[in-house]
Amino acid sequence: MKPTELEQIGVTLGWGENHFTMSRGSFTYRRKESKKYPLSFAGKEEIDSGFRYSYQGSSGIRCTLDVVAFGDGYKITVSDYPEESVNRFQITLPSHISEKFYGCGEVYSTLNLKGEKVRIWVAEHQNTNRISRKIVREGIFGKQPNHILPMDQYESYYAQPTFISDDLYYVHADVTSYSVFDFTKDQKTVLQFDEAPTIYIEWGESFEDVSEKLSNLLGRPKDLPSWVNDGVILAVQESTDRVEEKIRRAEKAGVKLCGIWSQDWCGCRRTGFGYQVMWNWKWDEALYPGLDEKIPAWKEKGIHFLGYINPFMALEGALYKEASAEGYCVKDTEGNDYLVKITTFPAAMIDLTNPNAYAWYKNVIKTNMIGLGLGGWMADFGEYLPVDCVLHSGEDPYKIHNIWPAMWARLNRETIEETGKVGEVFFFTRAGYTGTIKDSMMMWTGDQHVDWSLDDGLAAVMPATLSLAMSGYPYAHSDAGGYTTILKMTRNKELLMRWEEMNAFSPMFRTHEGNQPVNNVQFDDDEELLAQMARCSQMHLHLKPYLAEAIALAQEKGTPVMRPLFYHYKDAFCFEERFAYLLGRDLLVSPVIKEGELYHDVRLPEDTWVHLFTGTEYTGGTYKVFAPIGKPPVFVRKDSPWLSDLLALPFANEKQ
Repeated sequence: MKPTELEQIGVTLGWGENHFTMSRGSFTYRRKESKKYPLSFAGKEEIDSGFRYSYQGSSGIRCTLDVVAFGDGYKITVSDYPEESVNRFQITLPSHISEKFYGCGEVYSTLNLKGEKVRIWVAEHQNTNRISRKIVREGIFGKQPNHILPMDQYESYYAQPTFISDDLYYVHADVTSYSVFDFTKDQKTVLQFDEAPTIYIEWGESFEDVSEKLSNLLGRPKDLPSWVNDGVILAVQESTDRVEEKIRRAEKAGVKLCGIWSQDWCGCRRTGFGYQVMWNWKWDEALYPGLDEKIPAWKEKGIHFLGYINPFMALEGALYKEASAEGYCVKDTEGNDYLVKITTFPAAMIDLTNPNAYAWYKNVIKTNMIGLGLGGWMADFGEYLPVDCVLHSGEDPYKIHNIWPAMWARLNRETIEETGKVGEVFFFTRAGYTGTIKDSMMMWTGDQHVDWSLDDGLAAVMPATLSLAMSGYPYAHSDAGGYTTILKMTRNKELLMRWEEMNAFSPMFRTHEGNQPVNNVQFDDDEELLAQMARCSQMHLHLKPYLAEAIALAQEKGTPVMRPLFYHYKDAFCFEERFAYLLGRDLLVSPVIKEGELYHDVRLPEDTWVHLFTGTEYTGGTYKVFAPIGKPPVFVRKDSPWLSDLLALPFANEKQ
């Protein structure tokens, strides 16, 4: 779409009803549209800083679009429509058959959205029914790592009504309710909303320019402590002694540690799903004796202790009893605390629209987490607000559901600011919507399966991260090794090592033991695994100056740290490549994503590239590259000012 094509915008109004039901954060969507009013362009008049387009339908229904200057583009608002008979808004933008689209939040199965219809509704990505069907299918037909489900069978932790076109413009809709972005038409893009949208469109000279303009609108993450790139953040659970033992083993093996992440710092519960956290946000002194003394001692060694929190509270815990007595929980229609079933247990949710509850939860974090000395935490969930609940504010939960994770991120950020710990303490989130970008300090891509599947395993991290980047969120990371472990779907040694070497070349390197640690291979199960962790952590530490420059650029201009290849290269394949990425401007990473693969097919855009581990030079083209474990296919741009520094990476230029 070009600025001169704005008069081709189409409008259809309508009326409909939604009947959404939620189970474990995933939704069943039943939508009924009873009336539809196609409108025709009826005229144009000048207004301050722009134009007013009029639309008229045969039924007498009409509306106007105010198209006013905004930056290097326009802000479009819908007005003068009959509010009592319209609650559906369809805006059609001109497009062309070869146009490509990226973004819409976190999309795991593809990168270019042309030909797809994307639901914009925050939800639990790991649908239990979908996982069950996968297990049954693999039980009958065997492993099918290349199997990818159609888009309508996925949900996303992070959904956002935003996209960027390869024609170098962005579109962002300022709405909170359900919407659908339909890219299936050859000559148009159809945006469907359940409320009158305000739409922002800006054009740029390059993808960097478009990203900067988008980030000027949506904000940028900030205040990520520099220590997060001092090595790896290792997931360790179950006791103080176990943490001490893991640190000792890691250090002896040469692992560069910057953090220990113990999600069960507040206790554990063992369920049919696995080893899970007890959601009572207070130090479990029985499980972690002496933790208050160990945390500063570890910090002296440069090892920061991280924990976990989410917006729920365990019904067994003292915190829930206090919150419930004060009326701080989200309610059901009968005035009782709304209990949401998560995996196998129910929990209550703090009401973020209640100012007293909001302040109380911040104080829980200030006292029980920051006060204990935590250097950071996973701020999990945010997707599970039921649409049939009752909020303290009286607002319609359907219109609040999508922005709930942004409110949750804001609470965490404000808590850190109010304690004066900015630049020292941070948190990372998985759920998001408009508003999350400016308040979250780091994303992670959620609960990947501990397998090689393209749609849910190791490979899914890349399109998810790159689609986030093209939605305005400039950096994210993943659980090295994955998380979701069920029945025969367990993590093997090769998968963990390949995931670790991929995450070494990412904005943050953190592991996870998974929901069933005893059934998953862990980083220190044998000497080869320990050596691989040492190798990957040392490589990540060596990248710190390079990553620091890229992260600073992301915070200043919104330029993503992990970028699609097309961000800087116009080779046709770059616009479809979803399993390789640029880390900063000068590193091209093409991770091994197939089990047992020793030679990896790499497609390089037109440039001169130096293989990081051999020094061999390549030009644009397709190559079969030797990629033993520990030497992932990573290439440095020969013209990079970082060339000599990057080629000095530990283990680079070793003999094959």
